[in-house]
Amino acid sequence: MNKLKLRLQLEQFFLEDIGERDVTSELIFGEEERGELVFIAKENGIFCGEEIIRTGFTLLDTDVVIDLEVRDGERFEQGQKLVSILGHVTTLLKGERVVLNLVQRMSGIATRTREAVNILDSTSTKIVDTRKTTPGLRMLEKYAVRCGGGFNHRFGLYDGVMIKDNHISFAGSISKAVQKVKSHLGHMVKIEVEIESKQQLLEAIEAEADVIMFDNRTPDEIKEWITLVPKGIVTEASGGITLENLDTYKHTGVDVISLGFLTHTIQSIDISAKVHVK
Repeated sequence: MNKLKLRLQLEQFFLEDIGERDVTSELIFGEEERGELVFIAKENGIFCGEEIIRTGFTLLDTDVVIDLEVRDGERFEQGQKLVSILGHVTTLLKGERVVLNLVQRMSGIATRTREAVNILDSTSTKIVDTRKTTPGLRMLEKYAVRCGGGFNHRFGLYDGVMIKDNHISFAGSISKAVQKVKSHLGHMVKIEVEIESKQQLLEAIEAEADVIMFDNRTPDEIKEWITLVPKGIVTEASGGITLENLDTYKHTGVDVISLGFLTHTIQSIDISAKVHVK
């Protein structure tokens, strides 16, 4: 995770929430009153967010002591203490909501990803995410996928070429689209082509795409078509894949299965935050 970017993001999140000041906490507590903030899991899950906690609270006040009971990627149980933070009460209350919101969401993504990885139970096929992330939170959500045992697809439109159905329609064909890209693209960026038919598959192979995505294809279709793909081309399955049918793609032979639901329909893990005044 880019810690410089994280710091800037957290500054903006805190400014949105705190504004000019935390009027409630500042009117109730003195500046020197200290306390302990404890995060307690209210359900089972996979933890993600230790750097959010460290960077977030130290950004507000360097005079805090953080004791993490779990680390990113580790499993926790309902009722387990996840972390305690000692510091000024006003600092703990200012940072609580922003930090907790992020930790809950990231832990939810890590938990869902681990579930998908366990269901697939494969050493040859990777579970990856997509660009279906919350605007502004992509770095954090994709990090959470990694904590859950998954891998990252491209981070944005800038770090990989993906030629989809609309690109193909406007360009006229897969061959024309790939040719145009290759005439300008540097050798460090891969080209992926999304295909929906055997004819498109053969065209993408002929165009020498680096990655071929089987879009909304059944496991049986993929198993049949993948025999035509040369070993040097990475294969990906995407579209219509859920936790309920994920295991049916295990023996298709694809290298990657991309799942949008890892980040776009996620439920945050329920975690409580309690403050104890010292």
